[in-house]
Formats: sequence, structure tokens, C-alpha cells
Amino acid sequence: MSKSKQRESTYEYSGSPVPFITFLLLMIVSVLLAVIPELSLLIPIPFQLSIGMAVIFFIFLTMTIAINRQWEEAIILRFGRYKRLVGPGLFFKWPLVERFLRQDLRIQTLDVSRQEVMTKDNISLVADAVVFMKVVNTAYSLINIQNLSLSVISYAQTTMRDVIGNVELDDLLARRDEIANRIKEIVDRETEEWGVDILSVNLQNIELPEDMKRVIARQAEAERERRAVIIKSEGELRAAENLEAAVRQMSSQALYLRTLSSLEDISFDQSNTIVFAIPMDLTQGEILGLTGLVGGNRADKEMKKEKAKSE
Repeated sequence: MSKSKQRESTYEYSGSPVPFITFLLLMIVSVLLAVIPELSLLIPIPFQLSIGMAVIFFIFLTMTIAINRQWEEAIILRFGRYKRLVGPGLFFKWPLVERFLRQDLRIQTLDVSRQEVMTKDNISLVADAVVFMKVVNTAYSLINIQNLSLSVISYAQTTMRDVIGNVELDDLLARRDEIANRIKEIVDRETEEWGVDILSVNLQNIELPEDMKRVIARQAEAERERRAVIIKSEGELRAAENLEAAVRQMSSQALYLRTLSSLEDISFDQSNTIVFAIPMDLTQGEILGLTGLVGGNRADKEMKKEKAKSE
């Protein structure tokens, strides 16, 4: 059964006007006995005693009335034992016999004070939290626990220390909301008999030692440098792949013309001397052609010499 329905299913408001009507009738009878002589003959009560009884009954009449504000509930104790639950507005009780205890039903904000805790990886830090709770069962909150707010704060403080002690620092910084929800679930489960509903638990501040802050800063810087190197290398790899694809699509003559075009672009300044190397595969055809032509001319000359000698 959920806590939100706990009060509705177990406790209902009860407020009978019987105490008020009873003392009102007694006061009226006492006044009538004092002011009507005929009634005093039937019931021989002195005038002063009738007036005194009327005053006493009037005092008791005012003691039967109590008022709760809109955000309050109260329990009625009769001779020290729980009798009934009353809601906002006017309600009645027996004087001297019954007394009531009020409870605020509004959401309460509880500040869990700063405390030093140790994480699972033996790192000391200071943490605090805020707990938001709401009373859902007035009888439980007043009968089962003496100081509700202080008890919830103390239990939340102990739970926060235990939960943080079971996680490492990196997990604490990265999953703060998840850890806060874990604290909320534990506190909510353990305080069920107190008649409260823990709405949320928020970890406010987590303060680290100065040396640990410097270590984390260096770690973050190294992580950023690692990412920069990876991004740069990936860019160079993609550029190399694109250049390789472009080379495969270009013929030797086209690549040669592209080289000459680049040289033309950078040769406007006559004061510069440009030294460049041309790969052999770019001019392989031209070199082979020239070599063949030279060889043919040489062979032709040798044949002419031999012919002249034979003549």
C-alpha cells in the first residue's frame, strides 16, 4: 500500500458536536434556574449556585471548541490513549478528559548538515544534502516517533554517509542524481512507520580537498589532450584517404599538369628559387621514348659506318 493512501484507508476524520451541545444545554438550564422563580421551586437550587454553575458550564463550553488550520490535522487523546483523528476547521472535544496534538501536513524542507565522508576509494570529502518530506499519517507521526524532523535528519545523514562510502569518487561525481535517489529510497523505506513520505533527497555540495582538485584538473586536461590527438589523427587519416582516392582517379599526365599548374601559381615572385622533384613514374613514358630514339639513332650510325667500310 502506498503512503499517499495510508491515511485515507486507515484513518477518517471524526468530530462529533456532542460535547458542545451537552455543556450548552447545561449552561442554559443553569441560567433558566437562576432567572425563572417557578423552576427554582421545582428544583431547589440557590440563585448564586445557579449563576456559578452557568459560569462553569460556559467555561467548559469554550473548552470543547478547537480549530485546525487548513494545513493541519490533530489526533484526540482520551485519558492518554488515541481516540480519533480530526481534520482542518472546527472540531469538538470533551474538556479535562480529552486533549489534542496537532501536526503540520505541508511539505517540510530538512537541511542535512555538512559532514566528512570517505568514499570507497579512500578519498575524504565534505557533503551535505536537502530532504523534502511530507506527513501522510498524522497518528503515526505523533505516536510512533518523538521528534519527527530531527529523526529524519539523523537517519538521512547516516544513510548518506553509508551510501557514499560504497561508491567511488568518479561514480559519485558522475551519478549524483542516482546516488541521491538511492538515499531517498532507503530513508523512505525505513521511515514508513513514522507516517512520512520522503519526496526527494538532493545532494547540494560535494567539496573535495585542494590536492584532489588539482589531480582532477590534470586528469581532465590529459583527457582533453587525448581527444584532441585522436581528432587530429582521424582528420589526417581521412585526408590521406581522400588524397589517395584522388590520385587513383588522376592519370599520370593529369597529375603532371597539376604539378606544373601548382608551380605556376607559386612562381609569381621572381626572387624565389624553386627546387622540386618529379616522381619518375610521372615522366616514365617520355624518358622511355627519348631513350629509344637515342638508341635508334646510335644503331643507324653504326650501320652506316660498317657499310662504308665494306665498300
